[in-house]
Amino acid sequence: MKRYSIVRRLIVTVLLTELLAALCVTGIALIYERHSHFRAFDVMLHGRADSLLGAVQDAEDTGDNVMLDGTEISLPREDVYEVRDASGRVLGRSANWSGASQTELQASDGSYFKMQVKDRHYRGLVLHGLRIVDPGDKGGGIPRHVVIVYGAPTKHVWRAVRDAVEFYALASVLLMAITGVLMAWLLSRALAPVRELAAEAAGISVHAWQFNPPEEVRRIRELAPLEQALRSVLERLERAFEQQRRFVSDAAHELKTAVAVTKSSLQLLHMKKRTAEEYEAGLERCHADCARMEEIVLKMLTLARVESAAAGTTAIETASDAAACTRRTAEQFASMAELRNVKVQVTASGPLSVRLSEDDFGLIVSNLLLNALQHSPQQAAVQITVEAAEGGVQLRVVDQGDGINTEALPHVFERFYRDDPSRNRNTGGTGLGLAICRAIVVKAGGTIRIESERGGGAAATVWLPGVGDGRG
Repeated sequence: MKRYSIVRRLIVTVLLTELLAALCVTGIALIYERHSHFRAFDVMLHGRADSLLGAVQDAEDTGDNVMLDGTEISLPREDVYEVRDASGRVLGRSANWSGASQTELQASDGSYFKMQVKDRHYRGLVLHGLRIVDPGDKGGGIPRHVVIVYGAPTKHVWRAVRDAVEFYALASVLLMAITGVLMAWLLSRALAPVRELAAEAAGISVHAWQFNPPEEVRRIRELAPLEQALRSVLERLERAFEQQRRFVSDAAHELKTAVAVTKSSLQLLHMKKRTAEEYEAGLERCHADCARMEEIVLKMLTLARVESAAAGTTAIETASDAAACTRRTAEQFASMAELRNVKVQVTASGPLSVRLSEDDFGLIVSNLLLNALQHSPQQAAVQITVEAAEGGVQLRVVDQGDGINTEALPHVFERFYRDDPSRNRNTGGTGLGLAICRAIVVKAGGTIRIESERGGGAAATVWLPGVGDGRG
C-alpha cells in the first residue's frame, strides 16, 4: 500500500487554493488597472483635443472662416490629429496623419475608437466643437462648427497595465513561496505532539503497558479524545491479557491437580497387590477425577464458543421461550434437588421470548441453579422467577445458602474464581459457570448481577432483551 503524507497534502491543498486566489486577484487587477489607466488616458486624450479646439482661430477673411493656429499647438510628436470645419475643409493635421474614415468623422461627440498608424495601435477621439467668429458683432458673432479627430498610441498604457499586473503576480508567487515554507515549519511544530503520541504508543508491548503521553497532548482539543481512546483500549487489552494469563494458569492448576490425583491413585494401586474392593475403589477415584477433567475441558470449550460468537456476531436472530426453557431445566435438576433435600420453586408466566437460543438460555439457568443447589443447606428452598421487565425478560434465582463475601462479589464472574481460597475439590464446581453465564448474557446484549451477603443467601438477576427489543 502506497503511503502518503497528510502534511504534504495540506500544504499542496493550501498552495493550490492560494494559486487559484492569486489567479483571481491577478485577473481582477488586470481588469481594474486596464480600466483605471485607460480612464486616465481618455481624460488626457480629451484634454489634448480641447487644446486643439482652443487653437482654432478666426481666419480674418471675407468668408469669416476659421483656421488652425499652429503657434498655439504643443502636442507630442507621436500623436495624430486632424481638424475639419463643418463643410469638411481640413483646417490642419499632424505630419504623421494617415487618415480617418467617414464613419469616424461622422461619429457622435466624445466617441472613442481604435485606429492603426504605421502598424502601431492608437486610441482615437472624435470631438465636435464650436468657435464664434467676431463675437463682438451684432447678433453675438458667427458660429463655426469644428470636428477634431485626435489619436494617441496606447503602447505605454498597456505597458503600465502589464507592469502593474506583473507586480501583483510576482507578489502572489512570493507570498505563496513564503506561505509554503511557513506552513511546513508550523505544521511540523504543530504535529510534534502527534509524533510524541505515536512514539509513546509504539513503546507498548505485552510486557510494558505504560502509556504516558506528554501533558500537552491532553491539552490539545483534537488529540485529547485520541489519547483517551488509546488509554481506554490499552487498559482493556491489559485486562484481557491478564485474564488470559490467569485463565491459562488456573486451567493448568485445575487440570494438574486432577492429573496428579489420578496418577497418585494409579501409583498406589501399582505399588502392591490389592483386593478387588481396593482396586474397585481406586478405579472409582480415577473415574471421578477423569470426569472432573472432562467437565473442566467441556466448560472451557463452551466458554470459548460463547466468547467467539460474541466477538463475531453483531445481531442475534434466534429466539426461545424463557418460561418453558426454565421449567424444563428445573425438571432436569429435580433428582439432584431431591438428593440434597432442597425444594426448587419456579414462577414463570409465559410465553416470554428472549433473543437467545434454547441451549444458551438453558445453560444460564442450569449454571445458576447448580450454584444455588450446591450452596443450599438441607430443607432450604431455591426460588426461580421469570417475568417481563423493562421491555425484556428478567430471570432471578434466589437461594438460602451461606452467601458470598462482599469483597468477593466483584470477582465472581472471573474464570476459575471461587469464594474458596483452599480450592477444595469437594466444595463446588470448576469456577467457570458464572463466567459462561456472563459471556452469554453479554453476547445477547443483557445484564447480569449477583447480590449477596455472607450468611444471607445469594440472588442472581439476569435481564435479557425480548424479541423485537432494540437494546443491545
